Amino acid sequence: RLAQPGSHFDEQRFANIVDEMAISSGMKRPQAMVLARDQGINAFATGWDEDDAVVAVTAGALEHLNREELQGLVAHEFSHIREGDTRLNMRLMGMVFGLEMLFRMGQHLAEPDVRERRMAASLLGVAIMAAGWLGWVAGHALQAAVSRQREYLADARAVQWTRSRDGLGGVLRKIMSQQSEGVVFRRMGSTVQHMLLVGSEDGRVAHWFDSHPSLAQRVRRIYGRQMGPLPLERDDAPDPVTASTTPPPPPGITAPGWTLS
Repeated sequence: RLAQPGSHFDEQRFANIVDEMAISSGMKRPQAMVLARDQGINAFATGWDEDDAVVAVTAGALEHLNREELQGLVAHEFSHIREGDTRLNMRLMGMVFGLEMLFRMGQHLAEPDVRERRMAASLLGVAIMAAGWLGWVAGHALQAAVSRQREYLADARAVQWTRSRDGLGGVLRKIMSQQSEGVVFRRMGSTVQHMLLVGSEDGRVAHWFDSHPSLAQRVRRIYGRQMGPLPLERDDAPDPVTASTTPPPPPGITAPGWTLS
């Protein structure tokens, strides 16, 4: 859903950071959106170009990241838009999906008819299935390899734009904490893994299809050394008590001394 800065403090902070990064990067402001039911720290950017770009963050990112970290996360997604990664990713996703459809078409041709007889088209179907499967494997491996390199570039760009390693570095280290605590990330299909800040798909063979480098590798590139997880607490979380009370009057103006008996 669209971010609601007028009704949520964290979403107001997110909207402000999107405005700041648009100015800092010299780009058009993308649409700010929130995945309100996802408690894992994650984000993605999509769109063909700057005119229809979207930057979305999860509710977990808004809840657990301080302002500097959220700025690093947003800068990472801005880099994907600036470098044309979102357009490239959508084209790769269409290519892989098309190869998968070719496999499905061959699978349909290879099926027996209503009388359980296999027609001559079955041989053609098997050939199409083989071509589609090989193409899908090659396309998916290419998609993952491209995505891993673009993630390194976006990480570097985020540090460059924010002038802080602790911004995006803190995000990745807090994701380490969530993973060690067993936080369940929302599962998404393999065709869209490359769009996320951190992939959420497990069980891939020999990591050939990993859409992202490991968190340890990315953190090491940012800091130049190994760094451990960070606790999920924020140092700038709004106090719900003070946030709901009337702010104190400006200096030099005394508040009325009315009382209710």
